[in-house]
Order: sequence, then C-alpha cells, then structure tokens
Amino acid sequence: MHFLWRADSHFNLANLVTMINISAGLIAVYMITQHLFVIAIVLAWIGGICDIIDGKIARRYKLSNPFGIQLDSFADFLSFVLVPTFLIFETVYASVEFPALIVCAGVSIYYVISGLRRLIAFNLGSVSGEVARYFVGVPTPLGAILLWLVYLGFIYGLIPQAGVMALMVAIGYLLNSKLKIPHP
Repeated sequence: MHFLWRADSHFNLANLVTMINISAGLIAVYMITQHLFVIAIVLAWIGGICDIIDGKIARRYKLSNPFGIQLDSFADFLSFVLVPTFLIFETVYASVEFPALIVCAGVSIYYVISGLRRLIAFNLGSVSGEVARYFVGVPTPLGAILLWLVYLGFIYGLIPQAGVMALMVAIGYLLNSKLKIPHP
C-alpha cells in the first residue's frame, strides 16, 4: 500500500480520488442517455466533491505529479465540460428540430472546445505542487456551476432556449477570458 503515498505512483491516493471523479462522470453520461437526469446531476456533484478532495490530498501529502495534473484535467473535462453540455443538449434542446438543431449543436461544440482549450492552456502553465493565487479565466468547475444554474433557469421557466444558447456562448467565452478569479 506504499504506492498510495508516493508522488511518483500513478495510483497514489490523490489520483485514485480523481479516478472516482472520472467514474462518476462516465456514469453520469450514461444516465443522461437513459434520461435519468437527477442521478446524472448527483453524480456530477460527486465528481465535483472528488475534484476538491483530490487537490487537497495532493497538496497536503505532496502527491502532485505531471500524470496527476493531466488526469485531473481529463476528469475536469468529463465532469465539468462534457456532462453539463450533454445534459443541456439532451434536455433544453430536446424539442428543437432541424435546422435549428444545427445551431444548438454548434453552441454545444463551441462550449466543449472552449472548455478543452481552457484545460490545455491551464496544463501548459501548471507546475506540480504549485497553486496560483488566482485563475485567469473562469475555471471549468465554475463554468459547470454556471451551466447548472442556466439549466435550472430553463427547467423553472426563467430562461428560454435562446437564452440558454446565449449564456452557453458567454460562459464558454469566459472560460478563456482574461478575467481573474481568486483561487480558494
């Protein structure tokens, strides 16, 4: 069990928690395909909790490594970019017909590419074990929270489909903006 506490192990404790995040994200995607949206949302929030915990474990026990940084970004991409985008596509845009569906798909693809670009740029600037005082651009977990709020706004009749699309584009833009967000 020494591998759990070694920074050079791909299966150290921090990375195992990240793998739970990935598992929750994968199952959430499946639940969305089955239209079990509440379960998918709960799993996405479990992924978010794992994202907080894995970072704290990595820093506290000095387990951060380049593999873990990449693994964490993959988990973030799955749980905080793909899952909320897919949820919105399957719920908000479910009644949209062709050719308007092409616009909805384009907005969703824009958000996914924005999230992926943000994570790649973050990784290129990351150093194992270091935490910046602030993020440049909206971090993907915060972007996911904003998308959950947009989703809820739609479900409760506060935001129309066109508003959801506009907000997805705006949040996607903010992911790669120069906005400075304090790191907790």
